[in-house]
Amino acid sequence: MNIEDYGWNTYRAAVKKKDTQLPDDEGLAPGRVVTESGHYYKVRTDGGENWAVLTGSLLNSFTGRTEYPAVGDWLFVDPDAGHEHWIIRKVLARHSALLRKTAGRTTDAQVLAANIDYVFIVNGLDGGRNFNLRGIERYLTIAWDSGAQPAVILNKADLCDDVSATVLQAQAVAPGVPVLAVSAATGAGFEELKTLAPPGRTIVLTGGSGVGKSSIINRLAGEEIMYTGQQRQQDLRGKHTTTRRQLVRLTSGALLIDTPGLREIALWTDAGGLSSAFPEIDELTVSCRFRDCTHSGEPGCAVLEAVTSGKIERSRYENYLSMQRELEYLNSRRDEKSRLEYDRELKARGKELSRYVKDIKKHGKRRF
Repeated sequence: MNIEDYGWNTYRAAVKKKDTQLPDDEGLAPGRVVTESGHYYKVRTDGGENWAVLTGSLLNSFTGRTEYPAVGDWLFVDPDAGHEHWIIRKVLARHSALLRKTAGRTTDAQVLAANIDYVFIVNGLDGGRNFNLRGIERYLTIAWDSGAQPAVILNKADLCDDVSATVLQAQAVAPGVPVLAVSAATGAGFEELKTLAPPGRTIVLTGGSGVGKSSIINRLAGEEIMYTGQQRQQDLRGKHTTTRRQLVRLTSGALLIDTPGLREIALWTDAGGLSSAFPEIDELTVSCRFRDCTHSGEPGCAVLEAVTSGKIERSRYENYLSMQRELEYLNSRRDEKSRLEYDRELKARGKELSRYVKDIKKHGKRRF
């Protein structure tokens, strides 16, 4: 099996479309990250699979967490460096990436998957919190911002009393996005689902634990290639059967990235992702009386008028405002972080200049 089977040609075409120039391989082997564990990365090349590590110089050149390799990334590696592990020499540019803010108070992004073509947002129709319209809106926001095409997959349709009504609810919060009801247990809906997973394309499955992401992969594969576990009966929440992100190739040629169930999906996006997830609100914004309308009480707000008339569901509107405030706070934190980093750099330069002036005064020239 060669790297073309893992999407190399698809990747190069996507990068070329973005007018990104790939660096020369300099005799190194191109490979794709299929699993990550700490600072170790399992990489697939034409020569097979092996764990790889970053060079010290490459590691020191990274300025942020998002520059580290992630599952789905393409690399240039040296398999013949004389070490047990392959050596990663270059991390290639991404044409898309699914990001979220890291959990906790730190203002950093985490790459959930790289170089993806589709984002499957999986919910479960077995009751409890596995079907969550507000959660779908949140996932759609980061999915649209990733550069990939989202789709909403409603699993466990065999356990739902009114599938049609549930699909309509999901379609209402995901305008323009495919919404499919499927059952990994019975196979219902999977012929249509396969059309969203064509050969050579990379799909990342997202959603909470217990919604059946691994079961969907097993059904698409036609065999059990991912471990699946049981739910807790008291709240129908699943255990984390997927403990790390990993990329698997199906016999059909589709490439799937399974992700652990996320307890928190904090936003890391700009206004574009929010606008795409709430297109009807974005369209009404231009009709507001004030250009900088926040849609939270200003007179002449077209969005509020639509909420009052029932054209926009109030809970959807409130979720939009909540995510808008979250993004405003995030951007303020990011600006503050940038300011602090600039101040530290300015202070370091000031100290260097002070040492330079002292040397000039003391010795008449700069000592090296």
